[in-house]
Amino acid sequence: MKLIGVLLFDGVEELDAVGPWEVLAWWTQNFPQDGYEVTMVSPDGRPVAAAKGMLLTPHTSRAGLPELEVLLHPGGVGTRALAVDPEHLRWMRELRASTPLMSSVCTGSLVYAAAGLLTDRPATTYWGALDHLTEYDPTITVKPESRWVDDGDTITSAGVSAGIDMALHLVRRLAGAERAREVRRGIQYDPLPPV
Repeated sequence: MKLIGVLLFDGVEELDAVGPWEVLAWWTQNFPQDGYEVTMVSPDGRPVAAAKGMLLTPHTSRAGLPELEVLLHPGGVGTRALAVDPEHLRWMRELRASTPLMSSVCTGSLVYAAAGLLTDRPATTYWGALDHLTEYDPTITVKPESRWVDDGDTITSAGVSAGIDMALHLVRRLAGAERAREVRRGIQYDPLPPV
């Protein structure tokens, strides 16, 4: 089975992690024949306190994490500390070397930028943090109107609820458009806003 890891950390934005988790877990549990599993990981394997107080418990720690096919790095207020944490940035670079696809939601892309993973690439992030991408790396081509940006081995998405759209795109990329439609129907997700 190919493994998709969703990173958890103190200050993670709840929907950044839980929205894509819903998409990916629904897919992998209902269509195991596609050959993917999804897991949640925190740096030390302990529960984390998310940005609005939700407690999230990971399945594993960084040390216990098997090889990944995809990493999903959410955003949230906790990314401010991670973007200047040399150990976390080193780990991101290590994962980049061994993980075929790195994805991010919201300000998770700022961590990737700080780690040098978005050099000379197009990317997006939460609308209120777009300017910070080029503060970390002026070579990034910022895509402010994009819900997500797929640049081959890296996918970045805009903020919060955009992670659901990006995760559906990820399902489409890994298992096809029909599978993505089945997942969207399964979670009864209608992207048209109610207001």
